[in-house]
Amino acid sequence: MSENRDIAKQVVEAVGGKDNIASFAHCATRLRIMVHDKDLIDQTRVENIDKVKGAFFNSGQFQVIFGTGTVNRIFEEVENLGITGTTKEDIKSQSKKQGNVFQRSIRTFGDVFVPIIPVLVATGLFMGLRGLLTQEQILSVFGMTAADIPANFLLFTQVLTDTAFAFLPALVAWSAFRVFGGSPILGIVLGLMLVNPALPNAYSVANGSAEALVMLGFIPVVGYQGSVLPAFFMGLLGAKFEKMLRKRVPEALDLILTPFITLLVMITLGLFVVGPIFHSLEEWVLHGTTFILGLPFGIAGLVIGFFNQIIVVTGVHHIFNFLEIQLLEQFGSNPFNALVTSAMAAQGAACLAVGLKTKNVKLKSLALPSSLSAFLGITEPAIFGVNLRYMKPFVMGLIGGAVGGFLASLSGLAATGMAITVIPGTLLYLNDQLPMYILCNLIAMAIAFILTWLFGYKDEAAAELTAVSAAANSPEQAGAQVESSLAEVVTAESSQVTVEPSLITAPSSIDVLNIPSPISGKLLALEDVPDPAFAQKHMGDGFAVEPSEGKLFAPFDGEVAHIMNKSKHAIILARESGMQLLIHIGINTVSLKGEGFTTHVQTGDTVKAGQLLIEFDVGAIQQAGLSTVTPVIVPSGTEQVAGLTVKASQGPVTANKEVVMDVQFTTK
Repeated sequence: MSENRDIAKQVVEAVGGKDNIASFAHCATRLRIMVHDKDLIDQTRVENIDKVKGAFFNSGQFQVIFGTGTVNRIFEEVENLGITGTTKEDIKSQSKKQGNVFQRSIRTFGDVFVPIIPVLVATGLFMGLRGLLTQEQILSVFGMTAADIPANFLLFTQVLTDTAFAFLPALVAWSAFRVFGGSPILGIVLGLMLVNPALPNAYSVANGSAEALVMLGFIPVVGYQGSVLPAFFMGLLGAKFEKMLRKRVPEALDLILTPFITLLVMITLGLFVVGPIFHSLEEWVLHGTTFILGLPFGIAGLVIGFFNQIIVVTGVHHIFNFLEIQLLEQFGSNPFNALVTSAMAAQGAACLAVGLKTKNVKLKSLALPSSLSAFLGITEPAIFGVNLRYMKPFVMGLIGGAVGGFLASLSGLAATGMAITVIPGTLLYLNDQLPMYILCNLIAMAIAFILTWLFGYKDEAAAELTAVSAAANSPEQAGAQVESSLAEVVTAESSQVTVEPSLITAPSSIDVLNIPSPISGKLLALEDVPDPAFAQKHMGDGFAVEPSEGKLFAPFDGEVAHIMNKSKHAIILARESGMQLLIHIGINTVSLKGEGFTTHVQTGDTVKAGQLLIEFDVGAIQQAGLSTVTPVIVPSGTEQVAGLTVKASQGPVTANKEVVMDVQFTTK
């Protein structure tokens, strides 16, 4: 007892003392500590404390791995020191409050925008393809002109390229209502009101083919096509306003009055207050940009290359369409295109650096396609999904854009048209400017990429992997690690369930079990699991799957050695020989307390290969901010296992089809 008390004191002192602990909790194997100042943590000291098997910082928490049973005793001793513990839900909520106001605001903005990114990436690809297919230079190769393109084909491509941006405010307002606790359906309707065809189209107003409506003799009103911030603020205010109404409107009238008042007040506010403010902002941006373009010595490119993507964030950038038309009409060329292209290419390169550097599978799958979209001329996915969320990549992209714009301005680059940029934009420079156009963009990209790689992004997951202590090499510590191999699952409900394999005293032969993936989805190496305890193979060896559907099947004939009755997120299967397999659906999904999970078997049941064991809601897990990546591992320390070979570690898999892993085990 005194030993555990001493360990608890050492842990508290090593994380900066009682005053540095905001809250703490524990799960099956780990003490999870929220601190006020991360820099006060002496991680090396923590790792050298007796019984500590590893320590790392993850999701705003400093996690100290003790193992099954031990962590409960250490937690009690920490509480005995006068520090109040919290639930895992409390500590998760606390982690969301980490960082300053600006950092939390950016994180929230990212939460709103991330669900929309796949649509914008697809739209960017459509735009790039359409730009290539409709350029005169490309058409001339086939002996065609723009007049030869069928009108129905142009209409079809317009549906592909214009829909997402035409209704972007509806998507943003829907997501904002969802994030801020309102009714998402009200967000959709409010967003659609902002782009109602009865309002003058924002792009038409920007290029001069339409005029804003003037209400009450002085208030200009236009649609919000392509806008982000107006819809975001409308979603934020609308959700808060709806929640306030529901507390005050009688229940009998809530269904009628709350949506009516919410939509009426918010659309009035949007059209007559928010709209005019952004309309005025657009005019100031237009006049300011026109003035800057006239500055000498490359200053124009330096300024526009830096600030252009900041203006994109505000959502008033479509006013530049009018500017580009004016430039083409007056001078027959468009220098603005070259400057903003460098800015866009730089943001794409910064996003690409994050995607290539990160070990986080989910972030990588977001960053890489978003960077491709930026190189095709749509930077919103890269900005809102990656760069702005981590802030430093966004700044490094601004720097790269400034340098690229500076060179483009000095060299006098000017496009022969408008509306396409970066890779498709090369078609606007098919004269003697093409080499310089490519050079300016490559320099902008190189600077943004290198700065982001070196200074702009630190993969916390990678840092945590290196920070986990090599729990020790002594036989005693190795034995302690074996003791906790099933830890994350078996005691997640504070139960002390132990699965005892059959003891084999005189093995006579070695058998091999071919194990397919129990879930359909994307196969991953265990090292790519976004949780160091699994990635570092503290629990055992195996593979992981990112599910494409929420069904878990038995990969072999056997018995359910243990299933989590409350959280339902994990199961241990056992063979008659004693060989066991642990399948853990998602990361930290124990916090869902079984919500979204349905079990079809119980502990002790006999199962056949291909039998449905558990169904789970993939969307619900993602909406809770948790990873769906599912480790499938053979727990370390099982005496019957003589060897293990992972035959594949990446690519798509179908449940119970392809063999992913071979396990050699002893038989009597």
